[in-house]
Amino acid sequence: RDLHSFPTRRSSDLLQLEISERKRAEEAFHKTQAELAHLTRVMTMSELATSIAHEVNQPLAAIVTNGDACVRWLGLEPPNLDRARDSVARMINEGKRASEVIKRIRALSKKTTPHKSALQINELIHEMIALLGTELLKNKIRLTTQLGPDVPLVFGDRVQLQQVILNLVVNGIEAMSEVQGRSRELLMRTEKASSDRVQVSVQDCGCGLDAEQSEHLFEAFFTTKPGGIGMGLSISRTIIEAHGGRLWASPTSDYGAKFQFALPMAEGSES
Repeated sequence: RDLHSFPTRRSSDLLQLEISERKRAEEAFHKTQAELAHLTRVMTMSELATSIAHEVNQPLAAIVTNGDACVRWLGLEPPNLDRARDSVARMINEGKRASEVIKRIRALSKKTTPHKSALQINELIHEMIALLGTELLKNKIRLTTQLGPDVPLVFGDRVQLQQVILNLVVNGIEAMSEVQGRSRELLMRTEKASSDRVQVSVQDCGCGLDAEQSEHLFEAFFTTKPGGIGMGLSISRTIIEAHGGRLWASPTSDYGAKFQFALPMAEGSES
């Protein structure tokens, strides 16, 4: 009986060892993937450093201007307290605005472990638009949003999904950098695509896609941009698929391309 049980115990030990090795390999893969995603996010933000600095400097400049105005109103005889109070209120609002910008930058640049929760996708889009407002103006891009008012919540990691939105918007901006003789327009849309899916689309009017590019677009290190590293779209697809969703691209009828992703709605979410 003991002799018969020995091969069974040995097989069991080998199976356990194989499972442990597989788990360690998966953990190492996910860790490398997370570090690469963080690096890509930081590199993207480094490219946008001037625009981000402008987004912070705007409210700071407004605080100084309103502070000077407040001092002037208080220096009158008699002091104009109503105007001074308005100036202080504007300073508080601009301070909050600067704080929100800095908070978004810190969240995106921070290296954290994924934390999933129920999220409003429209809110994430508004946050990224606020962060990229100067970049859109600098590139003379008119942004139009068609955000569904009753889009259900999605279940995901806030920073990772913000990175996908950031990557797709920056991709659209860069695709239109050489456009001349026609308007540069970017359209962002959200909608409930099916009974259990929320769909987001980012459409540009840039140079478009050809069949060969479409085949390799989401491959790591494939890029059509001079100086690009070809990781943004690859990382974005990895993130969306890890959330149980799908990311794809298609040419539009006139100019440009449309990038879309669909995510499962959060369990129990109706709106």
